[in-house]
Amino acid sequence: MMTTSHMNGHVTESDGGGSGGGESNQEEPQQWHREMAVDCPGDLGARTLPVRRSAQLERIRQHQEDLRRRRREEEGRNRQELDLNASIRLKKLSQNPKVGIDNPTFDPIEGPVGPMGLPPNLGAPTLLELEELLMSLKQVQHCLSDTQSQEDVELVLQLVQKTDFQKAFNIHNAVAQHMNRPSPPFPHTDRAQGLAQEVQSMVHNSQHKEGLELNTLLSSPHVQAVLLAHDCVAEQEMQLEPLTPDDHCETLTQWGGETVKIVCIEKARDIPLGATVRNDMDSVIISRIVKGGAAERSGLLHEGDEVLEINGVEIRGKDVNEVFDILADMHGNLTFILIPSPQTKPPPIKETVVHVKAHFDYDPSDDPYVPCRELGLCFQKGDILHIISQDDPNWWQAYRDGDEDNQPLAGLVPGKSFQQQREAMKQTIEEDKEPEKSGKLWCAKKNKKKRKKLLYNSKQNDDYDNEEILTYEEMALYHQPANRKRPIALIGPPNCGQNELRQRLLSSEPDRFGGAVPHTTRNRRDVEVSGRDYHFVSRQAFDMDATAGKFIESGEFEKNLYGTSTDSVRQLINTGKICLLCLHTQSLKILRNSDLKPYIIFIAPPSQERLRALLAKESKNPKPEELRDIIEKAREMEQNFGHLFDAAIVNTDQDKAYQELLRLINKLDTEPQWVPSSWLR
Repeated sequence: MMTTSHMNGHVTESDGGGSGGGESNQEEPQQWHREMAVDCPGDLGARTLPVRRSAQLERIRQHQEDLRRRRREEEGRNRQELDLNASIRLKKLSQNPKVGIDNPTFDPIEGPVGPMGLPPNLGAPTLLELEELLMSLKQVQHCLSDTQSQEDVELVLQLVQKTDFQKAFNIHNAVAQHMNRPSPPFPHTDRAQGLAQEVQSMVHNSQHKEGLELNTLLSSPHVQAVLLAHDCVAEQEMQLEPLTPDDHCETLTQWGGETVKIVCIEKARDIPLGATVRNDMDSVIISRIVKGGAAERSGLLHEGDEVLEINGVEIRGKDVNEVFDILADMHGNLTFILIPSPQTKPPPIKETVVHVKAHFDYDPSDDPYVPCRELGLCFQKGDILHIISQDDPNWWQAYRDGDEDNQPLAGLVPGKSFQQQREAMKQTIEEDKEPEKSGKLWCAKKNKKKRKKLLYNSKQNDDYDNEEILTYEEMALYHQPANRKRPIALIGPPNCGQNELRQRLLSSEPDRFGGAVPHTTRNRRDVEVSGRDYHFVSRQAFDMDATAGKFIESGEFEKNLYGTSTDSVRQLINTGKICLLCLHTQSLKILRNSDLKPYIIFIAPPSQERLRALLAKESKNPKPEELRDIIEKAREMEQNFGHLFDAAIVNTDQDKAYQELLRLINKLDTEPQWVPSSWLR
């Protein structure tokens, strides 16, 4: 019998019977099982498998009963000895006469009385002033009748008046005052070093005095040492409150030559356990430890451990849905009896968080391969994901940017290699079906590849052409320097208003925005100035620059060549202005491969009726099929190049679109932005 799973995550049992059963069992990997998150919320049913009580569980239970009986017997003997000793002491005390003297300066205790007749706050350190101490000693000396006691108090008075004693007295008061203070504040983070490095990367190219001073300060070895010490202390403080041995412990015991582990974990009501289990025959195996849960924080549960019992409830023989129901309402102290995993793993190391930008949409409810659908993390193209664990190369654990504080458990996302493999398989299947289609579509595909070769420079686009399957791109935070603004590239289909928006920015703030001076091979006119209107070059020089990949985009018009070079953009940026570009999508890869760090904004069209109204204001009367072509072109651009966009604006109104464009550009000066980490290397 083998355990499998339906799409909803529930498991059913199936055997090898039926037609073709033997062949399917050979093809399916035997080690793959569906996982169930044991404490995820949801209305999940349960199916019961026959419970098989093992002899091993009976031996464990009998051993526990013996331990409890021995503990009760030892406690009884200790209690008898304590009562006997107490009675002997009381007899001796009653036989001795009262000794000592009464001190009239200490009045009987009034007000609330704590345990043993003492004031409730007697254990707290008391702060005394030196004058109060001297006055009390003199009052005691005056009340004493015998000479010897008065002389003793006089010696104490002389001691109190000495300078060394008074210094020690002040130290006592300072310590007592510190002990009475509330606990120190809880640390906000345990990665102060990482934050300091991010700040250094932001101000690295800054020319301001404050930025240079801050960079020098953070680079100081003394500050680095303080930050390291802070992180070490904060990491301990931010862990769960230390538990007593009865609440948080691990014990190894031998039964019948097999090692069994007894683990106690404190599970708060608002913190999930963070573990998934799977069935292997009648065994329940821990298959995954999820970051952020009580299991991961305790470090006592491990992948591959077999669960025998939880809080006295037998687990072996139950399916994963029953385990879910059992643990749904369990909180506080959880006691697990486990058979440790036979596979020994090295001690876990603190992993570095990797920030990536998703280049595809993902919905775990539509993924038949996700091992635990309840833990699947849904995301869209363009979302920033923080990858906190890559222990499983096929299924990473991650948080969406902004959800770290709201979501206690990390979610599962496809690993990069796994996603590439299954997308490649899909493409192979689609290519196998391609010859069955009409010849016209087959030719169109060939022509598309031909256009791609003509438009792209192979040297500049190796990374993109060789990796057609888009998965993730590693990102880092970047804050543009005040004297080196990022160029703004406006992308969109024709008649969507990107050219009008660019011209409006150039006209409204000419001191802030500018356009790159293009290159051309045509002859200079009398009113034109070389370097201001165009860079006039020969066709041979133009071809050499194009071959060297110096042009972001280029083309031919009326037998003359025109192009915008990266050097022209860089010259404008060096003047402190923001370079505004309107480009075709095919030029984005060349622009991103440069060192210009562009900010790419997609100008999308509105609905068909709204687009018709906007074009009517410009005295344009497009046909319905032309409007549909514009919208379809925008959809294709977003589908094929959307992973390269930093922002998108739907141009429903020119004024609103202009204000939104200006807001995005201004935000680059005030907030760090996610950029490919390769740009900062």
